[in-house]
Amino acid sequence: MRTGSEPTTARSPLRARFWLSLWGMVWAIFGTVVFILVDRPGWAAACAVLWLVITIDFTLVVRHMRQGPHYQPGPDVPPYPPPENRRR
Repeated sequence: MRTGSEPTTARSPLRARFWLSLWGMVWAIFGTVVFILVDRPGWAAACAVLWLVITIDFTLVVRHMRQGPHYQPGPDVPPYPPPENRRR
């Protein structure tokens, strides 16, 4: 619910998530390869699963970045009224 006290200079965390996902993907790939080379299949599988999760997150972040900014109400739009069925 919008309260009207949101910061006017709020920024999206997508760019930070993009770089953190990229950094995590590099380390997950590195871990998977190293654990395969030293014959540790359990750790290699764990890194591969992590790699999959990071890749999905990376894909969603890139998709959201490409969608661009969405509508946000301006300062001339009043905040939503509080719900009427609230317990006191």
